[in-house]
Amino acid sequence: MIFSSDNWAGASAPVSEALTRHASGLVPAYGNDPLTDAVTRRFSQIFERDVAVFFVATGTAANALALSAYARPGGVIFSHQSAHIQVDECGAPEYFTGGGKLRGLPGANGKIDPADLIRLMGEHPDGNPMHGQVSAVSISQATECGTVYRPDEIRALAEAAHARGIPLHMDGARFANAVAFLGLSPAEVTWKAGVDVLSFGATKNGCWCAEAVIFFNPDSALQFAYLRKRAGHLFSKSRFAAAQFEGYLADGHWLANAGHANAMARRLAQGLEAAGNRLAWPVEANEVFPVLSRATIARLRAAGALFYEWPADGVDPDQSAVRLVASFATDPADVDRFVAVAAG
Repeated sequence: MIFSSDNWAGASAPVSEALTRHASGLVPAYGNDPLTDAVTRRFSQIFERDVAVFFVATGTAANALALSAYARPGGVIFSHQSAHIQVDECGAPEYFTGGGKLRGLPGANGKIDPADLIRLMGEHPDGNPMHGQVSAVSISQATECGTVYRPDEIRALAEAAHARGIPLHMDGARFANAVAFLGLSPAEVTWKAGVDVLSFGATKNGCWCAEAVIFFNPDSALQFAYLRKRAGHLFSKSRFAAAQFEGYLADGHWLANAGHANAMARRLAQGLEAAGNRLAWPVEANEVFPVLSRATIARLRAAGALFYEWPADGVDPDQSAVRLVASFATDPADVDRFVAVAAG
């Protein structure tokens, strides 16, 4: 009953098989190989336009380097206050943007409200060096609360960002889960809604170590190769990152993995609610945040369940919210056992 994180899951079979398939032979290094070119074309097909694609090793690198491509002196980056770039990346966005300031906004269900964004950006007027320059807006898809932005919500934030001449970045560590939940095309929930650059996560959903920074306007990426190299994220054997994406993206495997994880999260949520537990946030992707009694938490841990307690509003002293994360590898039997133990 391991629900600590989808990072705990290994690589899925198609990804592992692709790595093995491309392990032998000699090909050019540093991304100049045919497989990297083929995967780039595949991304362009998925997103229904020509895109610039850069492989990196981690989600933190993807986010920080994507934001660094738009850095300005005294730059300010806006996100939700619970965003990964705010609380879980050890200052990497600030470091790689050359000291960019992060400003977090509150917002229900882990989402930024456009009116709040416009108000906060207004505290940084153009042409006034005393307050710094607006630099970028970043949203998480899915959010840190497990919720998913709809295209109209993304579009409203993109319009607010673009009105100030700055990009909208999407942290897509769980992008596949969001797409699977929405049932829309990847294009509809990214560039067609106004997203300029996407951190396309794959490690949480079946890859071994593969993330990509995707620019929907390739002209915006002309200097990015230098940023990636300087940061130490240019793979010499790029084919191994490309191989993971080949297996991951083939035949809709990435969405099938995400669909299973989402279904397991719904199964968890339904079972826990049926037993009388409330949820801190709606379940839309592959994370569940039930509020449990401390006795229930102790009983689950004694039975071998692994998960983290999580901050949430409106929780009594004898309770705690917990985060349960399902993955492509989650066994339905583990879900049912967890629910049964929780029910007592």
